[in-house]
Amino acid sequence: MKNNKLLFSAFLFITSTVSLAQGTVDDYKRAYSLRQKFNASNVYYSDVTPSWIDSTNTFWYIRKTPAGKIYTFVDANKKNKSDLFNHKKLAKKLSDAIGREVNSDNLDLMNLAVSKGCDTLRFIFNSSNWIYTSRNGNLINKGKVIMPSKQKHWMEVDNENEGEPVTSPDGKYVAFVKNHNIYVRNISTSKEKQLSIDGTLSNYYSVYISWSPDSRKVASCKIRPVHKRYVYYVESSPKDQLQPKLHKQEYAKPGDELPFRVPCIYDVNSGESVIPSTELFSQQYDLSYPVWNDDSKAITFEYNQRGHQVYRVLELSSETGKVRTIVEEAHDKYVNYTRHFRHDLKNGKEMIWMSERDNWNHLYMYDRKESKPTHQITKGEWYVREVIKVDEENKHIYFSANGVQKDEDPYFIRYYRIDFDGNNMICLTPDKGQHKAWFSTDMKYLVDVYSTVADAPITVLRNANDGRIVMPIEKANIDKLLEQGWKAPEVFVAKGRDNKTDMWGLIVRPTNFDPSKKYPVIEYIYQGPGDQYVPKSFMPYNWWMTSIAELGFVVVMVDGMGTSFRSREFENVCYKNLKDAALPDHIAWIKAAAKKYSYIDSERVGIYGCSAGGQESTNAVLLYPEFYKAAYSACGCHDNRMDKIWWNELWMGYPIGNQYIECSNVENAHLLSRPLMLVVGEMDDNVDPSSTMQVVNALINNNKDFELVVIPGARHTMGENFGEHKRYDFFVKHLLEVNPPKWNEIGY
Repeated sequence: MKNNKLLFSAFLFITSTVSLAQGTVDDYKRAYSLRQKFNASNVYYSDVTPSWIDSTNTFWYIRKTPAGKIYTFVDANKKNKSDLFNHKKLAKKLSDAIGREVNSDNLDLMNLAVSKGCDTLRFIFNSSNWIYTSRNGNLINKGKVIMPSKQKHWMEVDNENEGEPVTSPDGKYVAFVKNHNIYVRNISTSKEKQLSIDGTLSNYYSVYISWSPDSRKVASCKIRPVHKRYVYYVESSPKDQLQPKLHKQEYAKPGDELPFRVPCIYDVNSGESVIPSTELFSQQYDLSYPVWNDDSKAITFEYNQRGHQVYRVLELSSETGKVRTIVEEAHDKYVNYTRHFRHDLKNGKEMIWMSERDNWNHLYMYDRKESKPTHQITKGEWYVREVIKVDEENKHIYFSANGVQKDEDPYFIRYYRIDFDGNNMICLTPDKGQHKAWFSTDMKYLVDVYSTVADAPITVLRNANDGRIVMPIEKANIDKLLEQGWKAPEVFVAKGRDNKTDMWGLIVRPTNFDPSKKYPVIEYIYQGPGDQYVPKSFMPYNWWMTSIAELGFVVVMVDGMGTSFRSREFENVCYKNLKDAALPDHIAWIKAAAKKYSYIDSERVGIYGCSAGGQESTNAVLLYPEFYKAAYSACGCHDNRMDKIWWNELWMGYPIGNQYIECSNVENAHLLSRPLMLVVGEMDDNVDPSSTMQVVNALINNNKDFELVVIPGARHTMGENFGEHKRYDFFVKHLLEVNPPKWNEIGY
């Protein structure tokens, strides 16, 4: 009898273990299958992106139906919609023209432009330009698409020494740079006149010359250039040759010297110059192009001081040469110039300016002459996101904002209209959710698409005067997703490190979720200033979170302190302290989730991310090893001295100081005590790959065990398909503590 009891107990243990198995071949196969099952193509009547037609109250969009795509026309005034054109007729015309069948249910008309009368379509199809006149059915092939010339890399700074001549407003002259100096040429006589004489190879005039409205003067910046820094890459496995290739890319880093610009004015007739004192713009990070005032008496430009603690709008008189300040923003940490908005009113006396000076991002009306605000237009504990239009005739401002509604997710974006005097603020998108709006040119209507992570998109046409619904457009259908087992992520809110501020995040569970099991936690992190990152709109498949949960994890993401759009105080936590990464907030949030849900195992928490998330996930295991038990870090900016200048000097400060050393994963590599997988693309043109390799070097020098994955030919990446599988195996091994299945057993 005793032996029978022992056998029965052993049986129960074995069957229980089998039922709790996670990280199996079946889990992997199911995880990979979700890419197709939860694909956006399985959501119908969604992804509405309207295109208003010229200045009319009509627009078109692509209607995604189970049968295919329908190009749909909407007349807002008449409140009706119809097919934009006869799909079968156009498909037949295209089939005859290219010699193969074209499916009328799946027309792919790239760069579609619709005429004001809606009778002429211009588009790209099959690598050719086409014109189709729907009334008579004529289809004309306008020839092969000319590929655009290769654009400069986004890290490359324009030297401003190559450009075309600029014609004066009255059409009598052209201005240009020759031998590093400014010249003008009389168009009728071809006679040239040299205006500046002090331009040199190492201190030259910009080719971006601006004429005064009265055609009497020109303005340009004199530029003192600097030696540029380059990052070098070895492409180990190029597709077109056996031997590796060496690449180089312009790449300014924190502390590097920057060009110095001085705006100068020249009188075309007299040749007299106005060269200002640089006292008010002497410590330049950047100086904007000078723009003439309408009266031709001054130019206006903007000055971003190195270190970003001062930002000024300046005016240079073309008559006296005096520079005066119109607006000055100053902050003991940083002026967030990426939130820039300025609108000069046509009266020449006033300006609408955006500022975070009261701890929230708001709009102010400025008196240009008095150089001070006359009043604050928007105010409150909420955040202006974007100005859509300034309607000077009716004295209205259309804008988006978050946090106005106090009974919902503070990150939800809605659209508003307000008067210049700050009165009569109206919400134009009152339904709960994350909104995206497209306004007609005359601001009479707006198309509003709104959703949440759990609620599929709804598209409506609204009156832009009061926000009322004029007509429904589409309501997304997710029946196919639900049939495939799709479950919405949970929006979870908990207090952060201060035990009083709400942190908002997401919880993603596997589709076969069983509350009787115990699930390790994997956090996906991209936590940094400049934005908020937790999804707010409907997303059937989240590439970073959906599939990995299937292996037997609860996957989470949260916006903690240091991210944007709550308040300046909330964001300022990151200043000179990117290593913080809001990890204390994330830890408190995960612990709160585990307290609420017994199936969440907060003793087994892993973390992964890319770029800033790569830096932060490594931070987590270096600085908080008691909580984070394993980290996967891709393309991390592990040492902010190694990364791009603009991001790091804004948030980490200038000049370069000990804060950069204290936040460096290279300097802190000796602290590693948890499993770490580092991933890097050898051609990463966003974060210098050497940033990862220097961490590798420091870990080796400190005799630390870790894993390294280098993806040949890859740029800024989470790891691509290979890296994704490595990430799956890494967490299965270190959090589930089981051996991952062999790759050939999975079939992906």
